[in-house]
Amino acid sequence: MRLDKFLSQQLGISRALVIRELRAKRVTIDGDIVKQGAFQLLAQHEVRFDDQILHQILAPRYFMLHKPQGYVCSTDDPDYPTVLYFMDEPVPDKLHAAGRLDIDTTGLVLMTDDGQWSHWITSPKHHCEKTYRVTLENPLDDDIARRFSEGVMLHGEKLPTRPAILDALSEREARLTISEGRYHQVKRMFAAVGNHVTALHRERIGAIVLDLDLPAGEYRALTAAEIQSVGAPEK
Repeated sequence: MRLDKFLSQQLGISRALVIRELRAKRVTIDGDIVKQGAFQLLAQHEVRFDDQILHQILAPRYFMLHKPQGYVCSTDDPDYPTVLYFMDEPVPDKLHAAGRLDIDTTGLVLMTDDGQWSHWITSPKHHCEKTYRVTLENPLDDDIARRFSEGVMLHGEKLPTRPAILDALSEREARLTISEGRYHQVKRMFAAVGNHVTALHRERIGAIVLDLDLPAGEYRALTAAEIQSVGAPEK
């Protein structure tokens, strides 16, 4: 990668400002001042700006995070803390959530800097399945599994939801699998049948299941198999 492009990404400034910083001799590579923006960085180079190391991220990164309540999935928010708070990684602001959760929803969030990978998860045409554990205010109706399997009309929508799979776990708890990502979809689906969601926890995205040994607020790198499962036909 060219040095000027790398510095622009790392410092969040324009290429023109990068040139100014290079001329000011604020950038060193392996201890030597470098002023040429066209300099080609290699993986082994140590880049410093005002003696602060700038980490090179040469390979895309993939993580699963167990999101607790009270955090939003955006990378920057003026009112609420974001999930980046938990990511103890170089240049964490380059990561984004592949499929967001509401501030009061817990569970699996996939964090990456691979835009094409996350697009497969979020694109409506791929119908990537997500599974949620749902806690409800009122007991489940006897026919709710059938109604969800046939699709329900959401308020303000023109088309019913795609067929969803509901498994009752108790009188007021269920596991719901959907293959869409409409706005507040799970909550709106239960509202459409006269119930109210009091707690929502995502357990699965595609073939990736939240690690049961991962406490809320913790994260881990995805395995090679988990990464490769995205975009691959589910078995």
